[in-house]
Amino acid sequence: MFGRILIANRGEIALRIIRAARELGVETVCVYSKADAGAPWLSLADESVCIGNAPSSESYLRIDRIISAAEMTDSEAIHPGYGFLAENAHFAEVCRDCHIEFIGPTPEAMNLLGDKINCKRLARQAGTPVFPGTDGEIEELDEAIEIAAEIGYPVIVKASAGGGGKGMRVAHNVAALRTAVTAAQQEAIASFGNGAVYLEKFLEKARHVEVQVLGDKHGNAVHLYNRDCTSQRRHQKLIEEGPAPRVSPEIRDRVCESAAELIRKAKYSGAATVEFLMNKEQEFFMLEVNTRVQVEHPVSEMITGVDIVKESISVAAGEPLSWKQDEIKLNGHAIECRINAEDPSKNFMPQPGTIETWKTPGGPGVRVETHVVPGYSIPPNYDSMIGKLIVHGRDRDEAIARMRSALGEFSVSPIATTIPLHQRLLNHHAFVSADFDINWVERLLDE
Repeated sequence: MFGRILIANRGEIALRIIRAARELGVETVCVYSKADAGAPWLSLADESVCIGNAPSSESYLRIDRIISAAEMTDSEAIHPGYGFLAENAHFAEVCRDCHIEFIGPTPEAMNLLGDKINCKRLARQAGTPVFPGTDGEIEELDEAIEIAAEIGYPVIVKASAGGGGKGMRVAHNVAALRTAVTAAQQEAIASFGNGAVYLEKFLEKARHVEVQVLGDKHGNAVHLYNRDCTSQRRHQKLIEEGPAPRVSPEIRDRVCESAAELIRKAKYSGAATVEFLMNKEQEFFMLEVNTRVQVEHPVSEMITGVDIVKESISVAAGEPLSWKQDEIKLNGHAIECRINAEDPSKNFMPQPGTIETWKTPGGPGVRVETHVVPGYSIPPNYDSMIGKLIVHGRDRDEAIARMRSALGEFSVSPIATTIPLHQRLLNHHAFVSADFDINWVERLLDE
């Protein structure tokens, strides 16, 4: 096991990693920007190092400064958390070249799974269900038109290196497809420096279901069942729950096992999430693989009892996974609401400023992941998420009831948050019945 690790992140995920490391007897070093000087999580680390000014381009994205901080503090490994450099294969490669362990996959595994075209090819070998579409990059428009005619419209053009909804265009006919390919290529080049795009069948009314997987350096991989992330706005998740409702155990287990096999074939170590879209017939189609710990990882922890962050640190140190697949059992239902400092009534405008009142809920099965304390000032430079509220119940009905109660106890002022929106969503018949698709929140907001 490592003696000391550096955390190349901030906020609640930095605090989450500190707590996991403490349980393993590992010391922690936090890097921080000038905007985060004096932030609550820094006092819980064994050491902290300022690496630059507030903009992330001058601090949390500066690989040279992070590596220097690791070397000067004798850190043996770096945990990237999520966001920032977490899925940056070059960063993982620099860590390796500097003889610092990257707590996550190898650069090779990250590149393989991060490229959606190559990932799709590997998924076919693993038996992971994928969308019908092109086998690789669209090189000739006529080929894309021919395949679209075979699989039927609508189709979607996606950037191979894409994410966050960028480099994606939906087409309902040939004319729209011609425009979509060109537009997606241009956006992909601008956003990712890679203009490769491919084509897939588009599901108009689909749910977003993902599988949590853990792998180690000994060729082992296990899944922690699935989560439903259908409640989202502009491709940004709002509510996650697990296990995914309205999925039969037989189909669930088959898809989860195929996701674990994909991770094995990629020779992947650490936490990964294999994301799918599912139609009303419970047919699954792989979207992509996230090569990092997810914001919603507590949902899987609550329903399986597996500490994903501790396991990630342990496998990076060369330990085999602590769990075999037959030892991981489903227990009840969990729901997570992301608490963002945004005003839903003003088009989700970010709300930087000082939090004067911060009262979090409690009770059986209630967990709050946050870095916020009363008097904390939210800087305008970073993501607006200020906490995550997670509840666990014996079943989905109890989890919904607990989340409603917990949201009612959560008190934040004077800034606006997404708590009222979550209360609205948790009481909506579409959520309660799990009869929804990925556009249901936006339709509700449009009303």
